[in-house]
Amino acid sequence: MIDPLSDVFSLVDIESARCTRFEVGGQWAFRFPPKPALKFVAVIRGGCWIILPGEQPFALEAGDTFLLANAPAYVIANDLASEPEDGIAFFDWDHSNIARHGGDETVLIGGSLVISGGNAQLLLDALPPFIHIPSSDRAAAVLRATLATLNDELGVGAIGSTLMTRRMGDILLVQALRAHVARAGADNAGWIGALGNPGIGKAISLIHNEPGYRWTVGELASRTGMSRSAFAQRFRDLVGVAPLDYVTRWRMHRAREALRRKEATVAGLAASLGYSSESAFGNAFKRVFGRAPKRYWRDA
Repeated sequence: MIDPLSDVFSLVDIESARCTRFEVGGQWAFRFPPKPALKFVAVIRGGCWIILPGEQPFALEAGDTFLLANAPAYVIANDLASEPEDGIAFFDWDHSNIARHGGDETVLIGGSLVISGGNAQLLLDALPPFIHIPSSDRAAAVLRATLATLNDELGVGAIGSTLMTRRMGDILLVQALRAHVARAGADNAGWIGALGNPGIGKAISLIHNEPGYRWTVGELASRTGMSRSAFAQRFRDLVGVAPLDYVTRWRMHRAREALRRKEATVAGLAASLGYSSESAFGNAFKRVFGRAPKRYWRDA
């Protein structure tokens, strides 16, 4: 059986863009601009606040790790009364991955992952904008160690470093997702949490393993040992869409990536994904993405 989360990962490109170290002392506050990336930060020493748009300041302490999805603008500070300075202009990020200011009472290490490809939003939409993993959580220690190793890999340029950083980016993200589901609970973690539900997780796995099968709500319910009505409601509650809507969306996301990589023709995809004609496949694609397959890529 294909693991659905791994299946989603196969449709996106994840690249470890950079790792940085931030050492500061005294009273300070720095603001950083939004960045179309996933940003991991671990507090190695000391403590500080993070301030996100429209949110109350959130206290971070040594050992904590956090993730920003599609990283918004934010401020980190140890003094909430200080006027934030520009964290990009203040430090020479173009020539160094280490920023120092006034001491090293507080030390943070961070890494960025750029998610690209036509289906990047599929993964980003499954993540809350801010995931906090406190030092008391076992996952925080694992994430800190992975970030430290990623930092070493990015700095030495040894053989195989590109492959290492790519794989470690995947590992960081999976570790963070597991920690998020464990803390939030499967019922409160959206599509990612639904994967851990015995019945709904099994249904999602079935869909991912046989996307071309002509699924019905009744058959999915039967295979998961649930009544049709209970299954349909539970699926919608956890995943956010009806079961057959999910089937269609997943087929179209797979099709879009296959077309982007020029791995298949429209006719071939229609047949492999269970559609009786190119026209039926094209109509489904248009419902999901707003344009017919060939026009979608021509316009893109």
